[in-house]
Amino acid sequence: MPASTPAALATFLAEVEQRAFRQARFATQDNDAALDLVQDAMLRLTEHYASRPAAEWPLLFQRILQNAIRDHYRRQKTRSLWLTLFSAFRKQDDEDEDSDPLEWLPYSGELSPSPDTETEQARTMALIEAGLAQLPPRQREAFILRYWEELDTAETAAVMGCSEGSVKTHCSRACSALSAWLARHGVTL
Repeated sequence: MPASTPAALATFLAEVEQRAFRQARFATQDNDAALDLVQDAMLRLTEHYASRPAAEWPLLFQRILQNAIRDHYRRQKTRSLWLTLFSAFRKQDDEDEDSDPLEWLPYSGELSPSPDTETEQARTMALIEAGLAQLPPRQREAFILRYWEELDTAETAAVMGCSEGSVKTHCSRACSALSAWLARHGVTL
């Protein structure tokens, strides 16, 4: 295998950045937290695994990112407990929460799609992302790793730390739930 170089690592990180951000955003429902998680995962990969063969980076990165997301859930659970306990002592402030619409990557082909096509693609993508946000975390993780990251069942199981059978079950349930979600919103597959 060719030796890993800083340029190869930079290229790898640039290639996975958007997809990783999207995964983290689905998991956390918070753009800032998602960005922090992705940056942390990239930094950990660079610090601990840059010398590993480039072929190992995708699985290592996914494992690091998924562990960071799980850690985020644990921290949120702890914070939520303390916030609930102490909320009675806090003033009721009007906190303005900006919720940016979900982003989607624009068409990058040579021919530009019509505005109607772009609108329909954006609507469908927003529905898919909203449906993904409704899934339980393990189903969402399995779905994204298998179908968006295009990892095979064994690789997905390694990243998720579970059996291949569990991955298949999670993916099947996720696909079923997403199909029902899309059908309820007028999208047929």
